[in-house]
Amino acid sequence: MAQLLALALALHPLISGLDSPLGIVNAGDSRLFIVGQKGTIVIWDGSRVLPTPFLDLRGIVSCCNERGLLGLAFDPHYAANGRFFVDYTDANGNPTIARYNVSTSDPNRADPASRTVLLTIPHPNFANHNGGQLQFGPDGLLYAGVGDGGSGGDPNNHGQDTTQLLGKILRIDVSGSGYEVPSTNPFGNEIWAYGLRNPWRFSFDRLTGDLWIGDVGQNSYEEVDLQPSSSRGGENYGWRLMEGLHCFNPSTNCPRQGLTLPIAEYDHSAGDCSITGGYRYRGAKYPRLRGVYLYGDYCTGTIRGIAQNADGSWSSAKLLTTSTHISSFGEDVNGELYVADVDRGNVYQLTDRVTAWRRAASH
Repeated sequence: MAQLLALALALHPLISGLDSPLGIVNAGDSRLFIVGQKGTIVIWDGSRVLPTPFLDLRGIVSCCNERGLLGLAFDPHYAANGRFFVDYTDANGNPTIARYNVSTSDPNRADPASRTVLLTIPHPNFANHNGGQLQFGPDGLLYAGVGDGGSGGDPNNHGQDTTQLLGKILRIDVSGSGYEVPSTNPFGNEIWAYGLRNPWRFSFDRLTGDLWIGDVGQNSYEEVDLQPSSSRGGENYGWRLMEGLHCFNPSTNCPRQGLTLPIAEYDHSAGDCSITGGYRYRGAKYPRLRGVYLYGDYCTGTIRGIAQNADGSWSSAKLLTTSTHISSFGEDVNGELYVADVDRGNVYQLTDRVTAWRRAASH
C-alpha cells in the first residue's frame, strides 16, 4: 500500500480532436493506432495523426452507445505477415471478429479488400454488453472478451452457460486461414473463462503473462479479476451468481464453491459506474509505477492502482481524479501507458509527476 500512496499520477495531453476513441494499440513499433468507435483506425506517428485512416469500416459497423468498432490486435508476427484483427458489431448488432492485412504498398494503410470474417456471435435481444477487447496472449493465441448479451441482470444466464459464447473470455488459434479451437481449451469450444458480465477491457502483463480483467458490474460493484499465467483456463468469475464479492442472483446465500473471486472491487457510492480495465505498468520512464496495475472508471474519471504486498496479497487505492470519460488504456511498444477519453476525443499519456519533476530538475 505504501507504494500506491506515494504515487502522484498526471495525465499529459498528447492527441486531441479524435472521433470517439475507444482503443490505443501498438503494432510492435513506435506508432500508436487509435480505434474510433464509429469505425475508423487512425495512426499517431509520434508527432501528428496521419490524415488518412489506416482503416475505415464505417460502412459495415453498427454504432453507437455500446456498439461500434470495439477492439484491435496485431498478430505477434505482424512485421512478417501483416495480419491484424478487429472486433466490431455488425449491421445486425452481432459481435464479429475479422482479420485484415496491411497494404503491400503503404505500411500506414490497411487493405480493406483483405477482410476475412472469422467469428460472428449471435447477440439477438439487447444492444448492450458486447465486450470487444482483443489481445494476443503469451501463448500466441487470440483472446476476445464478449459481454453477457445485454439488458440487466443477465436474464438468460449466459454468463454461467458454457455452451454459449456470451459472457466469456474466448481463446482461439488464428494462425491459419480461419481459426481453430485450441485442443487445450477447457470446454472443447472457444471458451477460456466464464462468469463475466462485460469484460470491456483486459490485458496481459508483458513480464509475467498474467491476465488482468476489468469486468463491468451491474448497479453496485465493479471488479478486477486476475488469472495467473499458470492457468489452464476454465475459471468461473461468478456472474450472475455474484457481482464483485457479493451475492447477486440469488441475493443471499449464493453458492461460491468453484468460483474465482476478484482481487479488487469498488462500489458506486462516489458516482463510479463502469470499470475500464488497464495495464500493469512495465515501462521504463516511471520506475515508481513498476508493477502497479492501473485502471479507471468511465463515469468519474478516477484512476486506481493495485499493487502486490510482500505477503502476496493485493492492495488497491485511488490515485488520480480526472474529468475524463475513460474508455480505454493503451500500451506502447516500450510499455508506457495512455488513456483515451471517448467523449472529448483526447488521448493522454499517463505519467508520474514526481519522476517527471525530478527528471526536469536534473536538467
